[in-house]
Amino acid sequence: MIRREVLQGLGALALWPGMARAGEGAPFSEAALLDLAREVAARPYAPRPKVPQQWRDLTYDQYRAIRYDTSRAIWAGSDTTLEFDLFPPGLYFPHSVEVNTVEDGIARRVPFDMSLYEKHEIVPTDLPVDDRLGYSGIRLRAELEKPGKFQEYAVFQGASYFRVIARGLVYGLSARGLAVNTAAQEGEEFPEFTRFWVERPAPGVRAHKVHALMESPSVTGLYHFTLHPGGTSTDVDVRATLWPRVDLGNAGIAPLTSMFYFDAKMRDRFNDFRPAVHDSDGLTVHNGNGEMLWRPLNNPRTLQVSSFVDDGPQGFGLAQRSRDYTDFHDLEAQYHNRPGVWITPGEDWGRGAVTLVEIPSDKEIYDNIVAYWRPREPLAAGSEHSLSYRMTWTGEIADTVPVARVLETRVGRGFPNDLRQVVTVDFAPHPALPEDLDALVIYVNSNRLETSQGLVQRNPVTGGPRLAFSFDPGEVRVAEMRAQLFHEGRPVTEVWLYRWTA
Repeated sequence: MIRREVLQGLGALALWPGMARAGEGAPFSEAALLDLAREVAARPYAPRPKVPQQWRDLTYDQYRAIRYDTSRAIWAGSDTTLEFDLFPPGLYFPHSVEVNTVEDGIARRVPFDMSLYEKHEIVPTDLPVDDRLGYSGIRLRAELEKPGKFQEYAVFQGASYFRVIARGLVYGLSARGLAVNTAAQEGEEFPEFTRFWVERPAPGVRAHKVHALMESPSVTGLYHFTLHPGGTSTDVDVRATLWPRVDLGNAGIAPLTSMFYFDAKMRDRFNDFRPAVHDSDGLTVHNGNGEMLWRPLNNPRTLQVSSFVDDGPQGFGLAQRSRDYTDFHDLEAQYHNRPGVWITPGEDWGRGAVTLVEIPSDKEIYDNIVAYWRPREPLAAGSEHSLSYRMTWTGEIADTVPVARVLETRVGRGFPNDLRQVVTVDFAPHPALPEDLDALVIYVNSNRLETSQGLVQRNPVTGGPRLAFSFDPGEVRVAEMRAQLFHEGRPVTEVWLYRWTA
């Protein structure tokens, strides 16, 4: 994500095209932003300058010791429903972003102000400061739990990444504006939000609007975010327009990034006091055929890319279905309180594939899961593409198909000296399930493995059915699996999909 730049220092920052002078205002409208984005897209890509070296040389502890004084948050103490503050540049964020406030139809750039921060004594005293320095991102605050108490609920920082939470949750997975060439041999490109415009809401209005310009060598984009904080979920409506500079054959729409380290499917590989460690445990898809798919995540030994081909997807997302403390026994990370995200297309996205990328990881600090929609046809160079979608950040993604959902998947040997692998899939109780589980019809299949017919029993803890089957892997290294339960010719559970790797 860090690219070689030619221009450096504050003097170079002053040359960044379009940077407004501090205090100057300009009329604001979405039409004006569209004209600006088209102008940027028509120009050759110009890498942004880096902030001065002293900022980039900050240590992790020094950077964290520069803390924003939240009593001086933008719009603090006013009659608006939104406050926001700003992250300093430096360390992992060598490029600054321009932040503008929008009030009464006028946009004004927020000048860099070091007095907004409380600094620990370990912070160097010779950091070069200028009002042109810029920031590395923004943090939004709203009254999530009670009036007058503003709590952070969204962060936009680093490339085109952003994170959102709802009441009672902690930050987990992230979203991005766009993914470009993810898992491609030539290397991934990370488009960056370079300028933000934050609108001041009218008194009593709880919808918050953030606009962002995105730039990279391959594409320019304009994004409009409308965030609805509060309650058990935070909805984010996204509208975007893209102008590719090159043919984008591997473009990821509505990309989500998460971490999956291990769970009960791979206990033999991880010596850890916790039974599981992950921000998300599965990919869920409501496809154009009306099926509800559940694909448990994995931490494979080699890079794995899975494509779920579709036409007109109705939604997809990354979920954290493990919601109890005892699923993790981690007092600090609180993995059981990490959000899931559901993506609902705003229009027919046509043909393409929900794509899942699973990257080998040896530490829980690395995000190794990426999920996105990949259009079947490349986004042509010189064209203009507009799209929209809603993101729902929540602890429990709502069921969109009336069938029993998958709760947990376990994989391992049945007995110490048995080479066969046993798979158990626990489903939640659901009205669609018959009282007599013997009336269920089992479907289990694999493209490369011969599996047993399967057995269904009621799990006395969950109250739902448990499907169990086994297979002998032999020399097979990778295989796809599919399982589902039926009653009277109708599916009564999600489609369970899994890629087994040796």
